[in-house]
Amino acid sequence: MSEAPEANPAPAKTHEPQPLDALTGGAFSAATSGERAARIRDWLLTEPAPEQLQEVFKELSRRDKGAARAVRERLDEIRRAKGQQAIAAEWAEKAQALLATPKLNIADAMAWQRDAAKAGAPLSREPLSLLKIQVAQRVQVIEDLQHRVQVQREAAVLLAQRIEVLSTKPWRDALAALDALRADVAHWQEQALQLSSDASWASVDMRFPPLLEASRSQLLVVWEAFQPALAQAAAAAEDAAAPLPPVPVWADELRAARGLLAEAAAKPARAARPKPDPEVLAQATELVRAALATLEKATAEGHGKASAGAAAALRAVLKAQGKHIDDKLEQQVHAALVAAGELEGWQRWSTDQVREDLVAKAEALLTRPEGQTLGGRKMQETLRHLRDQWKQADQGGAPNHALWKRFDEACNAAHKVVELWLDNVRSEAAEHKAQRLALIEEIRDWAQQQPAASGDWKAVHRALQQFGERWREGGHVGEKIFAELQPLWKQALALAAAPLEAAQKESLARRQAMIEEANALGAAATLRIDAVKALQQRWQAEAQTVPLERKHEQKLWEAFRKPLDEAFQRKSTERERAVSELSARDRMVLDAANALQAANASADAQQIRAAMQALEAALRGQAQAAQVLASAHKDAQDQGQVQEESAQDATKSVANQASEEGADQASAAPPAAAPKPAPRPVVAVRGDDRPGMKKDMLAAPGRGGRPGERRADRPGERDRNPRADDRRGERGERAGHGADRPLPEERGPRLGDTAFRAQRDAMEQAQLALKKLAALAHGEALTQLLTAWQRRDAAQVPGTQELGVPAAMRSAWTQALSAPPRGDASEALLRLEIAAQTPTPAEHIDARRMLQLQLLTRRNDPGPAQTWGQDTALVLASANDDANTHRLQRALKALLRK
Repeated sequence: MSEAPEANPAPAKTHEPQPLDALTGGAFSAATSGERAARIRDWLLTEPAPEQLQEVFKELSRRDKGAARAVRERLDEIRRAKGQQAIAAEWAEKAQALLATPKLNIADAMAWQRDAAKAGAPLSREPLSLLKIQVAQRVQVIEDLQHRVQVQREAAVLLAQRIEVLSTKPWRDALAALDALRADVAHWQEQALQLSSDASWASVDMRFPPLLEASRSQLLVVWEAFQPALAQAAAAAEDAAAPLPPVPVWADELRAARGLLAEAAAKPARAARPKPDPEVLAQATELVRAALATLEKATAEGHGKASAGAAAALRAVLKAQGKHIDDKLEQQVHAALVAAGELEGWQRWSTDQVREDLVAKAEALLTRPEGQTLGGRKMQETLRHLRDQWKQADQGGAPNHALWKRFDEACNAAHKVVELWLDNVRSEAAEHKAQRLALIEEIRDWAQQQPAASGDWKAVHRALQQFGERWREGGHVGEKIFAELQPLWKQALALAAAPLEAAQKESLARRQAMIEEANALGAAATLRIDAVKALQQRWQAEAQTVPLERKHEQKLWEAFRKPLDEAFQRKSTERERAVSELSARDRMVLDAANALQAANASADAQQIRAAMQALEAALRGQAQAAQVLASAHKDAQDQGQVQEESAQDATKSVANQASEEGADQASAAPPAAAPKPAPRPVVAVRGDDRPGMKKDMLAAPGRGGRPGERRADRPGERDRNPRADDRRGERGERAGHGADRPLPEERGPRLGDTAFRAQRDAMEQAQLALKKLAALAHGEALTQLLTAWQRRDAAQVPGTQELGVPAAMRSAWTQALSAPPRGDASEALLRLEIAAQTPTPAEHIDARRMLQLQLLTRRNDPGPAQTWGQDTALVLASANDDANTHRLQRALKALLRK
């Protein structure tokens, strides 16, 4: 048994009982998150106290944020309820103060409801809902009083009109209607007294009491004048000595009853009116014409109110100056007044039509079909638009109180939808405000918990961006609330972003230093690629460590890379300039190519061939010049050295010169002295940097050299392989057939890109031009041959060079043309078409197929492709025909090309 001490086993993790577990019904000891959330919801149904909710949320948010969400929502709801209670109490006091005032202003009552809605007060809950109803009822009572005042005013006008009408009728009819009229006047006075004694009469608009008082005074004046006149008429009817009433109709009636003559007949004739002054007549006419022109202008423009004012002004002028105008002007005045009256009546009618349309639209707002119901905001805008239209209609005509009442009731009924929508908006605004406040507290806690030297600035930047997105998506709140929350949010965000801003400031200084370093590297005469790469790596590391604003970082990056890009661009430009500079050999080839291009433009075959030979000579001269330069360079390296091993491959002149110099040295030196071997030239080689290879080993053969340089011509190649010539000779002898093969032509250094492209394009265009000229010459020769056949003139047959055929074939053609026409050329034409593989006319297709079958049986006979010259002679020997001419032309056109 080992004496080594045993390791103490780790104590098993024990779950201490959570004090809040029993309170929440076992939520903290639940096995899963879903079960914990279910127990939390069941516990919330018991309506726990806010202190317990806060304690449970604080403990549960550390373990399960998903289950703690329900507790947080309940806390937010309680917080919102408290806030709304305070707001409700404040606006309830204001409403009670409004209701307690003896004189209530309707504008103040409407402003209370509007301002309470903007402040987020719960108008749909008690006590504000009851106070809102009371305020609305109080406003309704005041509006009813104002409406009744207008009705009483119209009733007073109607009573006065009844009295005036009775004064134009017989006095007995007026006496019969006296009792009913007295009752109506008394009833009107009673209603007017009730209006003035109402408790809300003090709240009526101040323009309505004077209207009611004026109507009462006017009605009483007419009534008090009517009663004594009627009593006097009754007394005069009973007593002939009694005075007559002041009413003219009643006085005439009583005179007629008494048997007296009319007062008009009894009066003496009026004296002749004096003739008025001409200046007075002219002035009166001018005034009436001015008023008449104003009325006609207003009537033509269709302005109802303007025409009414102009008509009143014209009536006033006519009343003062009517006796001084002539009959013609008076007729024009009466016609204009009639037109103005019709316009005023039309304006009143059209205004009523507009009002009826507005009433129909207002009543239809709540009777829209299903699926087309307007929302709160749309309903609010529609109601505002309808009321504005009603105001415009009131400006164009007299008011219509019956239509206004219907319109106002319909608008008030539709406004309930707007009130519900406003309540929802206010509740949502309160929720959004609570969420934004919670977000402000959260970012403050995060700023306190975030270590200042964490180093992970990208994570900090990402977290701040997430906070900003949550703030932007926090929902809509009122302008006043947003103005209160925005400074708090900016303060909290600035506190949280302070470490990142300090790090960004330091990073900005480092990046500015790297930009200065990049400017120095770019301005240097020699561009250091390693330093540029190292600097770019430092920049990338800095950019990945500390993030900046996208636009600012992009500007810094452009300022950093600009000097480096300019340096690389300058290097590329220098490289391109070096490549584009032409050497002497390139310039020679380029000149020859330009000459060939000029020859191509001349369309002269001899000039084109001469220019092509000149260009080929320039290319060959380039190779010779390269060989001479290479030989001169090799002689400069091997000057003063013995080259016995490489004498076989040198030129004859160099070999003779070397042999003569060796003979002279041999004759001049003593015979016993042996020549001292010259030191071998130092050849620079590269080490093999492949893995596993030694640095002092030579590179693999064949890896060096310039393009076009043979291995045998490289420095040190012959010294390194002294037996290469012998081995090549032995291989040549063994091969037997390859000893006489010519060596490939020596190539010089490569041409420049400009010279190479120029000579290639010139050669291609020259070959194409020669082909075109040859085709043109071939067509002319064929035309001359067909003309000679048509005229049977052998002298017009082109030469062998122009036709491109042997002399024997041309001689057979001339002999056929010299003889008179004979024979049938149908089979010969078919053989020519078969040889040229050209189509045969439709009428000769069967004959061609038969001939092809016969040719298959004549295997030893020459085919049409071999005897096409003889067949042409047979065709030329026959008589000329247009159809045969076209067939022969098509066939020879293909055969002469071959």
